[in-house]
Amino acid sequence: MVKTLDDPEPVRPSDPIGTDGANGKGPSGVIGNERLTALAGAVLLVLVLIELVSSVSLRIGITIHIIVGILLVGPLLVKIGSTGYRFLHYYTGSPAYVRRGPPRLPLRVLAPLLLVATLVVVGSGLGLIVTGPQQAGLLLPLHNLSVLIWLSLIAVHVCAYLWRTSLLVVDDWSKQASRKLRNARWLRLGVNLIAVLCGAVAAILLFPDTTSWVVWSQTGQTIAAPLVVGLVLASLVLLISRPWRWM
Repeated sequence: MVKTLDDPEPVRPSDPIGTDGANGKGPSGVIGNERLTALAGAVLLVLVLIELVSSVSLRIGITIHIIVGILLVGPLLVKIGSTGYRFLHYYTGSPAYVRRGPPRLPLRVLAPLLLVATLVVVGSGLGLIVTGPQQAGLLLPLHNLSVLIWLSLIAVHVCAYLWRTSLLVVDDWSKQASRKLRNARWLRLGVNLIAVLCGAVAAILLFPDTTSWVVWSQTGQTIAAPLVVGLVLASLVLLISRPWRWM
């Protein structure tokens, strides 16, 4: 699950969904953008949780770990695109986005750090699939180290946005709506489904490259230690920062 630029205001279920005019820069375009970001974030959260569980014992779960790691690339790109769109329009003075406002300052500081950490984790992971364990070089320690940092950042991010994201996704699908608004939410769902399907195609294409890692995992070499240390650090960061205050 990767950065969002949602603002800290309460969710307003009565706001319209979709786009306002052709450019999507009006009030309803802002809401549509938020809900696209929320849906992509929800998809990513599920995939990340599966990824973390599979990391507990790579001897058993390495195939799942690799496949899910490839699958989440699509929704990650959707989320980066939707938040980047909001970032661009806010800082170029688009009236609707300016009125909606930015996130709280701590989350704005966190966002670029989380983005960089996420790209390093995913990029090094994809690189490891291609190189295999015999030619991993510095990619494996880079992947392990970036996971340590990323876990703390993503824990803060999730705790800050989980409730709001849940409300946005539920509200989008819990009401009767006009044909235009129904089309908008189905479009958001379609974008995320296509992203996941593209990831699935990539996973199928790269699946033969996972064989060497499956063999490697059976030799007793695992990377569970970075996960354990990362979770401990993330717990400490959560206790100190208390990001649920920013919801």
